[in-house]
Amino acid sequence: MPRTKHIINEGWQFAPGGDGESGFTPVTLPHDWAVSAPFNKLMRQGADQGFRDRWGIGWYRRVLDLPQKREECVYLLDFGGIFENSEVWVNGQAAGGRRYGYSPFRLDITKMLSQGENEIKVRVDNTAFPADRWYSGCGIYRTVTFIEAEERRFDEMEIIVSSRVLDTGAAVSIKTGTNSKVRAVLDGNKTRFEATGDDGNVEIFVAKPMLWSAESPNLYDLRLTLLDGERAADEISMRIGIRDIQFIPGQGIFVNGQRTILKGVCLHQDVGCRGIASKKEHWRERLVILKELGCNCIRPAHHLFPAEFLDLCDEMGFYVYEEAFDKWTSGSYARYFQECWREDIDAMVKRDRNRASVLIWGTGNEVENQGLESMLSILTMLKDYIKTLDDSRPVSYAMNPHFERVCDNLPITDIEEKVGQIAKIADIVDIISCNYQEQWYDTIHESRPGKLILGTEVYQFFRGHRDQLQNYSNENPLLAPLEKDYVIGSIVWSGYDYLGESADWPAKGWGGALVRTNNEKRFGYYIAQSYWSEKPMVCFNVMDYSLASENVKEHWDMPIFAEHWFFPQYGKIIIPYMIATNCDDVALFLNGTRFYLPKPSDCPNRIITGFLPYRPGTVKAVGYINGTEVCSHTLVTPSPAVRLEFTESVKRVVAERGFEMLLTVKAKDENGNPCFRESSLVRFRAEGGAEICAVDNGCLTGSEPCDGTSIHMYRGVASLLIHLDGSPGRVVVHADAEGLFSGEAIVIVG
Repeated sequence: MPRTKHIINEGWQFAPGGDGESGFTPVTLPHDWAVSAPFNKLMRQGADQGFRDRWGIGWYRRVLDLPQKREECVYLLDFGGIFENSEVWVNGQAAGGRRYGYSPFRLDITKMLSQGENEIKVRVDNTAFPADRWYSGCGIYRTVTFIEAEERRFDEMEIIVSSRVLDTGAAVSIKTGTNSKVRAVLDGNKTRFEATGDDGNVEIFVAKPMLWSAESPNLYDLRLTLLDGERAADEISMRIGIRDIQFIPGQGIFVNGQRTILKGVCLHQDVGCRGIASKKEHWRERLVILKELGCNCIRPAHHLFPAEFLDLCDEMGFYVYEEAFDKWTSGSYARYFQECWREDIDAMVKRDRNRASVLIWGTGNEVENQGLESMLSILTMLKDYIKTLDDSRPVSYAMNPHFERVCDNLPITDIEEKVGQIAKIADIVDIISCNYQEQWYDTIHESRPGKLILGTEVYQFFRGHRDQLQNYSNENPLLAPLEKDYVIGSIVWSGYDYLGESADWPAKGWGGALVRTNNEKRFGYYIAQSYWSEKPMVCFNVMDYSLASENVKEHWDMPIFAEHWFFPQYGKIIIPYMIATNCDDVALFLNGTRFYLPKPSDCPNRIITGFLPYRPGTVKAVGYINGTEVCSHTLVTPSPAVRLEFTESVKRVVAERGFEMLLTVKAKDENGNPCFRESSLVRFRAEGGAEICAVDNGCLTGSEPCDGTSIHMYRGVASLLIHLDGSPGRVVVHADAEGLFSGEAIVIVG
């Protein structure tokens, strides 16, 4: 009997604190109890955790109904992740748990289940100090799955799928970890391939294969059947990609024969107003925006992300640099490392080694004693172990730019001495992964020319100097892979704003990213797009230091540029501007008068800078390729705001119960121009099969709760997240603000 799987995210109850016997209220998973916790300026590790008072213990319970318990079956509970220190009981019997909050785990609860109703109870303990240095959230924040299967079954974590691209096609090899007869069926591109193996191993030859890459993420559906005679004892399915990837020293990465540069962003796992209780649709929306940027690589930092996120990277086409944990014997993981490092690496590699998207395994990030013998010993141990699980991918470690002397623990400032320490790490890893070290790339390469270099973290705008790390040099680090063949890519810190790791109160998170938590793009997004995207684009922004500080750590930030042409506080004044473009030439017009600009190729970083006199009206930047206008960007000085307008007035979705979607409203004047400086309080209402579950305005320095139905506009924008009940029909969302005409959006569900 092939297995059955049931997602059991509904029907749960949650109680904060206590003994787990009372105080329960209904919740739906995924659930993060910390994101709606009150702000506490004085809380321990407040800046790290977004000042959300998250310390404590929480309880979850659910009744699981089992109409029939089969003697020949086993019953399993899969938890995608519980943060953290979880313990699970079934009918009062201890079933197990997991200490590290980012790793998925499975429990066999067969002996504890009985026919009829069964109580599942979960204790989650978030009292251990220290917490992560970013917002980690609390609770059962990923999917829970109940599985019924025969005792004789596949173990998904032991299945290894690999492929080889040949001159005549491709060979797909499957090792199932069993010693039984197995049938494999591969479907894709309207063709089907099938093979059978008697010892648990199968090889399928694929003629004219569709190859996977970030640009063409072709996937095949693979179905494996465990045979008992002719009877199917178990069956599982997965999606795989066939690709050929080569890392060639001094030349770069070649994907299916094409040289490829990694154009990446780092991401933390929270999604703003929902905390870490993310769903696949949240990530799909974000990844669509990153695709439009020209991004082709994601570094999920610094731990395992939900399986649904990796599914999207496979489907949408992103190369993934995946790492199991941050520090080793310091920070929050120190309490787990000695006992848990092996099982947490297992959770990462065994879960994701069959994915087309995973490109490089990371062993850790900016760890303690970097370059010293104790650290090198651990690095070797981790790398060697990963290779026993998967020897088809390179293994690396993301090193920070700081090194200390062994003798006195003082910082190393001499570049040659520093590179000597880097070389020790380079001798162990397959790829030299550098955080904020573009200024030393040439010296590192001269030391170890046989190894490629990857910028696993780079600033979005500034570059350091050989003798000064944070030098605010106007040389964009994203250009390094375009200039040096031995540099395979740059991964910006970070793609999206995230909660926690703030510079200090009142900031509740990291606000120096390319995109805000509510999907509003900063100018840094367009600068990166001008380097990474082939679609013609031009973006004009003004420097505006009248705007309030967002309390960003300076070197990760950039000058305050904003997308508006509205300075009511000034009379006659000169305004600095920047223009990002991937066009050959740009013309700039102010109220119809043309201002002549240098070509982007003649400008530092290919970014045009200049000055305009402030005259209310219209600014228009026009991009040309080969003398033909291909794109433009227009900003208009608005009159007073008169109405609210959703960015999409009608939206159609095919959605099941629990689907969530973000809607955004902007303040507009009588001519439909955005009113950048509007800050009215917006109240949201929803009619039909939906409820408002969160609000967001992209401002991390504010203190408004995210679990309400109203929020002030920030730079003329406010957003809400609605939760659909799955019923077909119309959902009408209203946005109201005093003195403004209301906005309305219609969501057609069906």
